[in-house]
Amino acid sequence: MKHWNTPVLEVIESLGTSAWEGLAPDEAARRLAKTGPNAYRQAKGESLASQVLRQFKDVSNIILLVAAALSFALAAREGSGFLEPLVIVAIIVLNMVLAVTQERGAERALEALADLNSPTCLVLRGGSRIEIDTADVVPGDVLVLKTGDLVAADARLVEATGLAVDESSLTGESEAAEKDASALPEEDAAIGDRSNMVFSGCLVTAGNATAVVTATGMETEMGRIAGYLNETQRMQTPLQLRLVRVVRAISAVALAAAAILLATGLQQGEEFWAMVLAAVSLAVAAVPETLQLIVTLSLTQGVHNMVGKHALIRKLPAVETLGSVSVICSDKTGTLTQNRMSIRRMWAAAPYLPVSVPVAVDGAVEGVAELDLLHKLALASNAAIEPDGEGGSRIVGDATETAIVRLLTEGGETREQLLAERPRVGEVPFSSARKMMTSVHELPQGGYLVLTKGAFDRLPFAPAPAEELARRQEAHDSFAADALRVIALGSRVVEELPASGDLEELERDLTFEGIVGIIDPPRPEARDAIDTARCAGIHTVMITGDHAATATAIARQIGLIGEKGSVVTGKQLAAMSDEELVANVRAYSVYARVSPEDKIRIVEAWQEQGEVVSMTGDGVNDAPALKAADVGVAMGAAGTEVAKAAADMILTDDNFATIVDAVREGRNVFSNIRRTVYFLISCNLSEIVVMLGAQLAGWGTALTPVMLLLINVLGDGIPGLCLAKDTSDERIMRRKPIGRTESFFSQLVVRATLQQTVAFAAVGLLAFWLGCFVEIPGAVAAGLGVGQTMCFFVVALSSVLHVFTVRSRGSVFTRAVGDNMPLVWSAVAMAAVFSLLVLAEPVGRVFGMVGLGWERWALSVALAVVPTLVAEVFKLWENRHETWLYRSRLVRHQSMGEE
Repeated sequence: MKHWNTPVLEVIESLGTSAWEGLAPDEAARRLAKTGPNAYRQAKGESLASQVLRQFKDVSNIILLVAAALSFALAAREGSGFLEPLVIVAIIVLNMVLAVTQERGAERALEALADLNSPTCLVLRGGSRIEIDTADVVPGDVLVLKTGDLVAADARLVEATGLAVDESSLTGESEAAEKDASALPEEDAAIGDRSNMVFSGCLVTAGNATAVVTATGMETEMGRIAGYLNETQRMQTPLQLRLVRVVRAISAVALAAAAILLATGLQQGEEFWAMVLAAVSLAVAAVPETLQLIVTLSLTQGVHNMVGKHALIRKLPAVETLGSVSVICSDKTGTLTQNRMSIRRMWAAAPYLPVSVPVAVDGAVEGVAELDLLHKLALASNAAIEPDGEGGSRIVGDATETAIVRLLTEGGETREQLLAERPRVGEVPFSSARKMMTSVHELPQGGYLVLTKGAFDRLPFAPAPAEELARRQEAHDSFAADALRVIALGSRVVEELPASGDLEELERDLTFEGIVGIIDPPRPEARDAIDTARCAGIHTVMITGDHAATATAIARQIGLIGEKGSVVTGKQLAAMSDEELVANVRAYSVYARVSPEDKIRIVEAWQEQGEVVSMTGDGVNDAPALKAADVGVAMGAAGTEVAKAAADMILTDDNFATIVDAVREGRNVFSNIRRTVYFLISCNLSEIVVMLGAQLAGWGTALTPVMLLLINVLGDGIPGLCLAKDTSDERIMRRKPIGRTESFFSQLVVRATLQQTVAFAAVGLLAFWLGCFVEIPGAVAAGLGVGQTMCFFVVALSSVLHVFTVRSRGSVFTRAVGDNMPLVWSAVAMAAVFSLLVLAEPVGRVFGMVGLGWERWALSVALAVVPTLVAEVFKLWENRHETWLYRSRLVRHQSMGEE
């Protein structure tokens, strides 16, 4: 049964209750036992133990755990101390703590959803009004509602007087919905069109009513949203996918290299445990231990940067994911618009005036007739100015009336001043059935001014010539064509008030005063932000619960669609299969009158097309789609706690332009992470080649596990952290979004990585050979310890210098050093630390090193500079080659054009 489409008596009969008596107490108890409490079920969260155990599935952690175990076993067997395995364990623990800390931000969406229900409500039970816990409400209960109540459950209105309900948390629209008990003809009416229904968690803003409960708990509209939140699964972020691929690839290389090393050594007759130690060293060399830490701190830096741009990040991976966003699904109200109704056009009924007069944005109203119309509308309004608690003031009341009073105050006048001249002596309140309200004011010269405002076609105007009626209709149609909400005003002067006291008798033969057009206008910056997003290859989609005509008007004003652009409604969407929606989703930019299910379908359709989707919203109805999107964005000022809890990012200024700024920051974070990954991988690959090459050559183990960890943590990690904070490229918003499955590595980056790996490995192996076998006059005698120490210093210092070459595709000298002073100072500090380790023998001995002396130290410095010089030559050649290709294509296109 469609409760909104069925006469109320049939609804009451089907629920086995009485509109005047309610349920009997024993029957209510029986139903409660059957249906369960009126509450929302919550999905069971993941335990801390489960989150910790899940970290052991990470490939890099598995390799480090195996390396730690073998290192402990070897240390115990040889009695060499436990420094090496303890350092490896410390790295594992640090990675796990960081990962679990990120994930422990538990989902609060359902808790916030449960808080929307008032703890008690008023119902009819056995013919008496009693207050009960909201959780005890059952289908068939009769709710007694008044202004200020939170609706306890979904219910069909039985009687309603002047009822208005704020359903913004459910429909997303800020204006209160007017309600009455009449049955609706539409079987498929959208939630926002079900004027004879009230919904759980919504606030009664005006009037009173009785309503019979049709659904409780998870069966309510709010309950269905709770169910979607339980069921909705997040996809892995693009960053997570890329990092998994990188770690798996390098882990596979490491395991293969370790196996080759072990097999070769045993075949050469090497001692078994010595070769196991060498294989462990190689595995440790491959794993970029600081990668997760660098990525986390890079994302954290993005969070701090976004705070200054009115964006609060709740979940760290969202920072990078923002940089990959290719579709922004935006709510209309409050995000693309100002979330406050404003008068945009006026027409005062004077013969000499044009059909419509625009109202200036700054509130200036020109013309005597228009100002008189505004004064009378303000007299017939109940919106008031109240202190906002912060030393200022705010206008409170019905959205339409606040628009009228705001325009009056912006012109330097107040409603109180007008009432002082013509005090109100009576009122006929607005009702959804009559579509109008009337106020009566005493005139200074005697008599009374009757002012009636409301729907243009419902006000009882006095008869007028056909020409005049045509002009009025023309004005109305002109306003309606711009999707403006039209409010008409009529007046009448009487000598005396009705003796019966029934002021509705005065609502006749009204003089037509004029009309005003009201709308929630677009934000001034919305159009430019959409243009910026379009230049960045990002498709913007408006999704709203508002009417199609309003959505179309706003979309055209902000440049989202052209004059011929169309809007897809919730009804049209319901008629499409999921396959049809996925196939045609790129053709639609505006959706109107949509349901929570529709929003999820739209998000998932874009994701099926391989797009990275950001979804904005502020209401409870938006929460499932916010959770399903790659980046859920909630409004900080107007957003519900449910939406905020389900979101990844919160906008403190509720502004669409802030999303575009956040995308810019996200792209910069991704760019920095990509440079950092390139830096770490090229360094780690070179360590693998050095280890494997030295062993295959029969020279022995080039680097011990502790040396490798020092290089990875100090030589790679600390400069890498500073690299992750580099400034952004001005052209970053002129590039297309990074695809969900796109690799960190372009062909150019792959070539550069291979070039750097070869250069690093060459100088590292050369240093090891020189230290092991070549005697230098006046220098420390050659030997395995000297070779390992020289190899360590050369590889470590090369890594520190390499961080400057990866900052830009151009020469290392093309970027100002002062752009990133922390990077400079970290590089200087690490070079000093490494020099101390190889020159101060007592310090180096702790880490298994020997003193090199100044001669071998100077030779090592010279070798360490070589990879940087090679990288500069490589970049010079690549840039010239690209310039030649570009010019060749240009000449070819020009010659084709001449032909």
